[in-house]
Parts: sequence; C-alpha cells; structure tokens
Amino acid sequence: MKTMSGKIPVHTYYSRLLEWGRLISVTGLAQLLVQALGLISGILIIRLLPTKEYALYTLANTMLATVTVLADSGIGAGTLAAGGKVWQDPKKLGQVIITGIHLRQRFALLTLLVSTPILIYLLLHHGASWLMALGIAVSMIPAFYAALSDTLFEVPLKLNQDINALQKNQVFANCTRFVLLLSALLFFPFTIVAMLAGGVTRLWANIKLKKIALKFTDLQQKEDRVVRRDIQQMLKRTIPSTIYYCASSQITIWLISIFGNTESIAQVGALERIAGLLGIVAVMFSTLVIPRFARLPEQPGLLIMRFFQILLLLLLISAVACSIVYFFPGPVLYILGKKYQHLEIPLLLVTISACIVLMSGIANYLSVARGWAISPVLHISVSISTQVLLICFMNLRLLTNVLVLSIISALVGLILYCGYFLYRSFQLKSVYGATGE
Repeated sequence: MKTMSGKIPVHTYYSRLLEWGRLISVTGLAQLLVQALGLISGILIIRLLPTKEYALYTLANTMLATVTVLADSGIGAGTLAAGGKVWQDPKKLGQVIITGIHLRQRFALLTLLVSTPILIYLLLHHGASWLMALGIAVSMIPAFYAALSDTLFEVPLKLNQDINALQKNQVFANCTRFVLLLSALLFFPFTIVAMLAGGVTRLWANIKLKKIALKFTDLQQKEDRVVRRDIQQMLKRTIPSTIYYCASSQITIWLISIFGNTESIAQVGALERIAGLLGIVAVMFSTLVIPRFARLPEQPGLLIMRFFQILLLLLLISAVACSIVYFFPGPVLYILGKKYQHLEIPLLLVTISACIVLMSGIANYLSVARGWAISPVLHISVSISTQVLLICFMNLRLLTNVLVLSIISALVGLILYCGYFLYRSFQLKSVYGATGE
C-alpha cells in the first residue's frame, strides 16, 4: 500500500507533463504554421508593394492595431476574468461574452471618429492623395469590425482548452489571406488591396469561430448587468492605460511618422515583420498559460511562483531570439529583400524592443487575468515622464535613437507591471493571514 501511494504523485506528475507536452506541441505546430503564413504574407506585401506604398500600408496597419486596442480598452481581459468564474456554465458564459461584445461595440464608434482624421492627416503628410487616404481609411473597416468580436469568441475555447478547433480556424484564416494577397497584389500592388484582403478573410474566419464557440456557450443570452458593472469597474482603471499603451506601443512608428521620412517608416515596418515571429510565443501564452493562470486558486505563494516561472521562460526565449539576429543578421535580412540589407543594427534593436514588449504585455495580462489593474496615474505618469525626458535629449531624426527610446520605454513598463503584481500578491497574502486561512 505504501508503494502504491508513493507511485501516485509520480504518475500524476508525468500525466500533467504529458498533457502540457501535447498541448504545447499541438499549439506550437499550429502557431508555427500560422506565423509562417503570416510572415510569408508580410514578406509578400513588402516585396510587391513599392517603398512608398508599403510606408502607407505600415501607417494604416499601425492605426488598425491602435483602434482595435482602443475599442477593447481591457474589455477582453475583463471578459476572460469574468468567464473564468463561470466557464463550466454555458448560459452564464454566454451572458459574459454578449456583455463584452456590447461594450466593445459602444467603444468602436467613438474610436473610429477620433482615429480616422489622424490617420488621414498622416497619410497626406507622407504623400498620399485625398482619394487614396480616404480609400485606405475605409479599407480598415472590415478587419476592425471583425476584431470587435473575434477575440471574445475565443474566450470559451481557451477556457475549455479546445485548442485544436481554435488553431484550425486560425490556419484557415491565414491560408485564405495568403491566397487572396498573392492573387490580388500581383495585379494591383496597392495598400487598399492589401488591407481589404486581410479584412475580408478575418470576417470569414470570424463567422466560423462563432459557430465553434457555440459548443461551450449559449450566445442567445442577454447582457448581464452584474458582469457589465464588474467589467466597467475594471475599465475605469484600464482605459487611461490603454490610451497610453496605444501611443507607447507604437511609439516607434508615431515618432518616425512625425520626425522621420517615408523610407524610415517602411524600414521599421519591414523589420517589425521579422520581430513579429515572437507572436508565436504571445499566442501560445494567451491560449495555454493565461487562461490557466486565471483559474488558479487565490494562493499568494502559488501565484508569485507561477508569475516568475512564466517570466523566466519568456526571458530565455527572448535571449534565443536576440542571439539569432545578432549572430546571423544577413540571412534574416535577406528575407526582406535588397532594399533592407543594410539594417543590421536596427534589426537587433527592433528585436530587443519586441522581446521586452512581449514580456511586459504578458506580465500585465497575468495581473489583469486575476482582476488586478495597475493604477493608470502611476503607470502613465512614470512612463510619460521617462519618454519626455528621452525625447528632450535624443535626436529622433536618427532611426537608431528612436528604437533605443522604444526599448527604454518598454523596460520601464515591464518593471512597473512586475512591481504591481508583487504588490497585489502581498496584499492578498496579508488578507489571508488576517483571516487565518
């Protein structure tokens, strides 16, 4: 009997190890395919679009990412946190998802009204005609509309760990996008065509994703007032940080669009395509790690241990990525074409920045998944003070200086998010100690 009891923990340990191995291999292979298709599609756009067109595409794509984040403003994270409490009840989970969608729709119109004039101004500033600028702005709408719900439809699949269905839909979307881009840009190498190709395929994949989500949730439910109130309480703290994040996360593009030239915008846009391979890591963590972290019990010691285990793993992955671009810049830049072969130092700086941003983003989402949102006053005041100080003393007409600024800004954010997580964890520990649990 003693022998049997000694074997049970070992068996459980290996079972969990095998489960994680299976999940990581399935998710990793699928994401490798998704990111490979995304990279090939990105390279296709870089090579087929003239430099000026690609600069305009970079501005439009950056603005699309910005308005998508603004329309969310933490709603997705709040939906995940609320869904983690009722993930086994399809009706209650449906109420959470519908509430999140309705909140996003309310934010969407305001976001477009504010961001569209800014995009049009930047496009005109970099040589687009009025007709072209308006056409590019309109071409963003399909992808933006799909973004209002697609990540929320993923919540039931992530919480129930139905990874295969989620990955198949992502592969489908990227395959369709690649085919559309290849067939369209060969004959019509314009920014508008590239934006529409991505938007149409995203809409199509979104319809399929909604059908898959119905396995775990009832989307015929009505909006829940309690859930809406809880998410809105979180939004009060996350909206200022989200607005700041939209400016700071794309600070490289925004500063170059103001101080630099059109060619520099194209160069940074091309380099960020390579650094975008880290998206494999981000998606794997958001799919496998963060939902499980949201489900952990309220045990401070366990939360802190898992938090730093996750960050250590991200640090190792980042070290590998930076080593590759440092020792082998030639083969990496060859992918982008002859126009970008001289950008060895900017490539390394872009990769370092992307790695720190990845770690900072995951650290923040781990906190938000527990329902903890850092004070926007603290976060924004410290970050803006740092950036203003750097802007005053750096020549931002130089591409390398802009990239160094982005690295320092991301590092400050990482330190703040880690410090806040520890602060809330120790608060939780003191509460448990006071109650004697």
